[in-house]
Amino acid sequence: MSTLFLTDQDVSALHDWKAAIEALRAAYAAPLQAQMVPPRSMARGDGIWLRGLSAVSPTGSFMGSKQIAASPRGACASYLVSLFDARSMALAALIDGNQITAIRTAATAALAVDVLAPRLPLRVAVIGAGFEARSQLQALYAARAIESVAVFSPTPASRQRFADEFHEKLGLLVRVASTPQQALAGANVVICAARARDEAPVLLGEWLEPGMTVVSIGSTLPEQREVDVEVIRRAKLIVADMVEEVLHDTGDLIAAAREGVAVADKLHALEDLIGQRVTGRHSADDIVLYKSVGSALQDVATAEMLLLRARAQGRGYQLPVSIVPVQK
Repeated sequence: MSTLFLTDQDVSALHDWKAAIEALRAAYAAPLQAQMVPPRSMARGDGIWLRGLSAVSPTGSFMGSKQIAASPRGACASYLVSLFDARSMALAALIDGNQITAIRTAATAALAVDVLAPRLPLRVAVIGAGFEARSQLQALYAARAIESVAVFSPTPASRQRFADEFHEKLGLLVRVASTPQQALAGANVVICAARARDEAPVLLGEWLEPGMTVVSIGSTLPEQREVDVEVIRRAKLIVADMVEEVLHDTGDLIAAAREGVAVADKLHALEDLIGQRVTGRHSADDIVLYKSVGSALQDVATAEMLLLRARAQGRGYQLPVSIVPVQK
């Protein structure tokens, strides 16, 4: 079997939010064993790091990994997703993973909101106006009916550009807020996709109203903060894509533990929510939090969906040579 290479442009052409959400719903609904999605690893150098994530797809067809090479000092990064055929061990695909990261993060968050939020039109507050924030709202628009949107970003031009883009592309009227509190007023879903430059929390628990569903995707390392301790304290349920990493490797949960906030009884895995082994919301007034660090399961399920669509549509580049599986 030859290896298919998918560029960033191929990913753009093949991507479909509904398809991504349903691929992830199926992945999280399938029986998952811990060894299928091991913890991520990170190698660090002087101002550089390489993160690796790997998973076996629950479909049984593929297994794969994502590697992220980043230089925070140089403000640059590269993403690579590899997929291996689970039967022949052949390298089935190499995919530019730049967009996959945003696609899988946003599609998984939309899936979580779909399960956690009441079956009502959503009134969405977005904290952040960058690439991740746009992806989050696009995915949620594909998953649920949206009644209203408000956006806050510390940069007025960024939040106005965000509002203009969604009005032009999706016909959504987005209210531009000059403070986070103004954006949250009347919302029932809060998408937090921004971190302060000094890593101070950008979402405070005192701003939350009963019944809100909160999504936090911006704190994935111990040194990063996105929500304050009061958000963690007020949440009746916290759903995580990688429970141990969310608990021990994110600045938000580390800060909460340091202040004595008990989370063990209210922190649950996303697969338990999707598999209906955990009840999402006991009361309409419950504040619930979906906390994401990203998972190789999401990368592999999304990449598998893209590969199958590429084969069906004849997209991508067949590499003239590839690795050859050997007998061991």
